[in-house]
Amino acid sequence: MRPGALRRRLDHGDVGRMSNGNYMMTGLHGLDEPLLGNRDYDGRHSEGKTPECIWVEGQWKEHLHWAALLFTNMIVQWAQWIANIVLGSVSFIARILPLPSNTQSGSNWKLLEPALNPLQESRLRSLQQRLGIPYDGSRLEHQEALKQLWKLAYPDRELPSLKSELWKDMGWQGPDPSTDFRGGGFISLENLIFFAKKYPQSFQRLLHKRDGNRSEWEYPFAVAGINISFMLVQMLDLQSGKPSSRAGRRFLELLAEDEMAFDDLYCVTFQMMDAQWLVKRASYMEFNEILKSTRKRLEHELSLESVSRVKDLPAYSLLKR
Repeated sequence: MRPGALRRRLDHGDVGRMSNGNYMMTGLHGLDEPLLGNRDYDGRHSEGKTPECIWVEGQWKEHLHWAALLFTNMIVQWAQWIANIVLGSVSFIARILPLPSNTQSGSNWKLLEPALNPLQESRLRSLQQRLGIPYDGSRLEHQEALKQLWKLAYPDRELPSLKSELWKDMGWQGPDPSTDFRGGGFISLENLIFFAKKYPQSFQRLLHKRDGNRSEWEYPFAVAGINISFMLVQMLDLQSGKPSSRAGRRFLELLAEDEMAFDDLYCVTFQMMDAQWLVKRASYMEFNEILKSTRKRLEHELSLESVSRVKDLPAYSLLKR
């Protein structure tokens, strides 16, 4: 797993061998004990008993001893039968016995690798291909995407050159937005464009910080968006072959319902982050803390049994078209 999910497996054959070994040892130890009555080691019978009574008593104890051995063997067989039932289903174990694994973001729960249907595999492969594309300012396609973002954000303003101080108005750290993508890759620009096109009202309200009592030192909109893309990739374990974190496995179910589930989830997360920002009256230096609390909240919502689509997330109701 990436690190990889820890797999534990119980060999039923070993269980049987261990059980039989214990049974045999018990029998051997029993044979070391006197079976025909309570004799002293000097060979004398216990006092006060006739030979007939001693013989009957010895026979009775011998029967009890072997009955106990048979009962023990029966318990071992039942234990093996139950183990076969419980351990026979890997998916069942994955649901009830998640194993801890440490990741870069702290403690996270890793599960056994999920089995995907063809649709999930196809959509996951397509998403991972998108994740593998870095932003390249020299590519015409990437330049045009950046220009498209500006037009969606400021439809009434003139398009600046690709290097201009005006880009700072959108929340880029410098006059050249291409230097801010780094770990986010081209998909983080695609996420911003998707947000602006599908939920323009929410996009504009977040861009212009129109909701709530804002801090004097606000988070930069565009750079925050790149950080959200990166956080989602990490949380959903999308850089591994098959996501195995709890959130990642749940996301695969959403992906089966909607090919654009990652982009929709991005929009929900951005809106959720801003809501957390306002509730905690945060300022610029607290952005990472807000992002962490947003991640925890999102992981909780993804874990809800009622969620089968992104639209089922409680925070989805915050989005406005």
